[in-house]
This record gives sequence, C-alpha cells and structure tokens, in this order.
Amino acid sequence: MHIRAYLRASTKEQDASRARDDLQRFAGERGLKIVSWYVENESGASLARPELFRLLSDCHPGDILLVEQVDRLSRLNAEDWSKLKSAITSKRVRVVALDLPTSYQLANSGDDFTSRMLDAINGMMLDMLAAIARKDYEDRRRRQRQGIERAKARPETVYKGRPEDEKRNASIMTMLTNGQSWNSIIAATGCSRSTLSRLAQRVRTKVVEQGGA
Repeated sequence: MHIRAYLRASTKEQDASRARDDLQRFAGERGLKIVSWYVENESGASLARPELFRLLSDCHPGDILLVEQVDRLSRLNAEDWSKLKSAITSKRVRVVALDLPTSYQLANSGDDFTSRMLDAINGMMLDMLAAIARKDYEDRRRRQRQGIERAKARPETVYKGRPEDEKRNASIMTMLTNGQSWNSIIAATGCSRSTLSRLAQRVRTKVVEQGGA
C-alpha cells in the first residue's frame, strides 16, 4: 500500500502546497509515509486535471489517495463526479480525506465485514461532501454574478472589473519591448495569454504613436 498525496488550488495566485504540512503530519502520526506528491493549480469544478490523473495512473490496487478535504478532489457536477469516482474505483484506490474520519478507518479496517460496512458509509459520505462542495462552488459563483450585476445597475457606478496590476503590466510591456518570447514572459509572471495579447497591442500602439510624433 502506497500513500499518494494530492494538493490542489484553483488559481496560480493561490498556494497549492499550503496543506502539505497537514498531510505530512497526518501520515506521520499514523506511522505512514507519503511516497509521492501531486500538486496542481486547476479548478476543482473541472475534470481537466493532469496531476490528479497522473496520480491515478501511478496507483496500484490498495493505494491511498490522500487529500486535505474532499473539495480539493472535487467541486464537480454530478456527471463529472460520477466519472471521477468510477476512475478511482476502477483502480481500486481508497480516498482518505482529513475532513472525513471514516475514510481513514476504512483504510485501516481489518476484517471483511467491517471493511464492507465502512466502504458503504464512506461512499455515501464522499458523495455527500462532493455535493456540498459543488453547491458551495455554485453559490459563490452566483453571488459573484449578482454582485457584478448590482454594480452594473447602479447609475453612479461604472463597473470596471478586477483592478489592473499596473506595476506588473509595465514590467511585461518592458519585456515585450526588449523582445522576450511570450512563453518566457508567461513563465516569469504567470499572466494569461489574453492579458499578454492585450499588452502587446498596447506596445504596438505606443510604437506607432512614437513613430508618428
């Protein structure tokens, strides 16, 4: 049996490794050793998570997939959660989450009857927590949309979206002016290609304006 730890955060601005110490402590207190770590910054509402599926590909029957909370594994809709759960089940991998005590009891169960009972309980609890995580995701998205709509509806308010990171964007424009490649700029700053495209257009406009002065 191998313990494989999965760490996830939704955006590049968040620290996906934040819970590493908690998982390490959890395993250490039980005399277990984590053999490999899988870390990525991807939305839990999407099945497109390369590191999670690399973990499953590396797993052998009886291995444990260790996560801090079930929502690190899934904020998926019902259909996609069913697909992920099927992939986990087909590999005969057991999910252990720090916020789901029955999951560790299952991994440690000895006799067949206890194992089957805990397996059934754990499956129901996983489904319930995955559904709660999805509802929380949808509620937050709805509140964000409502906040934006309210801001747009106020006549005295001009909705501007997220404020621009002027210092970072000035640095990116300097990199573009100096001829650095897009890939190297993205790697260095973490900006999106759409942001980079917009800033590249600013650089081109500035060059044209200076040339016509």
